[in-house]
Amino acid sequence: QVQLVESGGGLVQAGGSLRLSCAASGRTFSRYTVGWFRQAPGKEREFVAGIRWTDSSTYYADSVKGRFTISRDNAKNTVYLQMNSLKPEDTAVYYCAAKVVLTYDVWGQGTQVTVSS
Repeated sequence: QVQLVESGGGLVQAGGSLRLSCAASGRTFSRYTVGWFRQAPGKEREFVAGIRWTDSSTYYADSVKGRFTISRDNAKNTVYLQMNSLKPEDTAVYYCAAKVVLTYDVWGQGTQVTVSS
């Protein structure tokens, strides 16, 4: 089983940037599809971005398309989420998760992102 640890969260002004990292340990990461999710206070967790292990193709929620970029470095067992042009509504706890087939069944502990206006 793989374990995931997120880092890189923090406080940033609107319009700023952050890069989140999701580091994996325990097993090789390259055969997992990895996704980023977020949960704002009082709201349900929502999908943000994903990257497939088969061809590293990426997909995004409409709310972040054009502003966020997901990438992976299999040699470092790490997936990144570059977040640009941040908005106050991006404020949330961000989680990375991994799956082999259908369901995201491995989750990190989350990292807080706060965007001030």
